[in-house]
Amino acid sequence: VQLQASGGGWVQAGGSLRLSCAASGLTFSNYGMGWFRQAPGKEREFVASISWAGDSTYYANSVKGRFVVSRDNAKNTAYLQMNSLKPEDTAVYSCAAKYKGWHAWHVYEYTYWGQGTQVTVSS
Repeated sequence: VQLQASGGGWVQAGGSLRLSCAASGLTFSNYGMGWFRQAPGKEREFVASISWAGDSTYYANSVKGRFVVSRDNAKNTAYLQMNSLKPEDTAVYSCAAKYKGWHAWHVYEYTYWGQGTQVTVSS
């Protein structure tokens, strides 16, 4: 199983970025997808998740109303649209997969993890 996150970069505060997570080696439509982030010196934290059926999403309070998680099962890809970015959103963002996942927000719930992509937001 491989999860490949991409789309990170540098952006000014108030800007937007769209992250992608391409999955292979698993039946993507059976897996809930989660996004997590880790800032320097901090623990990994939950950002957003989307259910395996794509009919339910869940967000951390810190990103609710600014970030949107989605998926395209035909492309085996999950997305994280990040709008109104703030300097405190700066972190390495990773995607993860959980079999039949629904509102999964704990790190330990996820079986497969991708490498991270760096997001830097300047003030």
